[in-house]
Amino acid sequence: MSTPEPAAPRPLLRAALELERHVAARGWDRGPALFALVPTSALMASEPGLADHLEAAGDPAGPDDLSAVEQEGLPATDTLEDLLGRLAWPPEVAGVALTVERLVVPPEAERDLPADPDEAARALAAHPDAAEIRLVVAVTRPPSPDGSAAAAQAGDQVCLLRQRAHDSDDAVAVGRDIAPGLVAALAATLED
Repeated sequence: MSTPEPAAPRPLLRAALELERHVAARGWDRGPALFALVPTSALMASEPGLADHLEAAGDPAGPDDLSAVEQEGLPATDTLEDLLGRLAWPPEVAGVALTVERLVVPPEAERDLPADPDEAARALAAHPDAAEIRLVVAVTRPPSPDGSAAAAQAGDQVCLLRQRAHDSDDAVAVGRDIAPGLVAALAATLED
């Protein structure tokens, strides 16, 4: 009796997992990073050597694959929300991904915090159940209203979560609703 082959991950999930491993290799204590997700086929058309590089790496591109292109030189803003509120993407960008590190605590840790924001941050960081995490949130452009969206992954979303205390590629949580606020904010940057 043969075991069926596992289904290949959908293009957005595959791109997010590759991106997460890439960011994890950089280590912790990094600021947010933003990535445009573009069809790998379009990149290969503009960079002919890329196909050879992918073949040599044993990772040939599929027809719907996405590649992450890091956005450098982002404008300075006070908050992540301000940055996302100022973004717009050209039509060639099929999706967008964001990596961000956060400190999470159980809800009860947020009770009776000092009024001073710096003191409150120190109290939360010192909480015995505080956990450092890295999120990767990735979304693709929603389907066009006229139905002309060609990408099979239109309107897709995925979130990945890695805990610093369990910093291993095989301990990354995957879900759609891990960070709904960030999913919505990223999706809004792709709206026409």
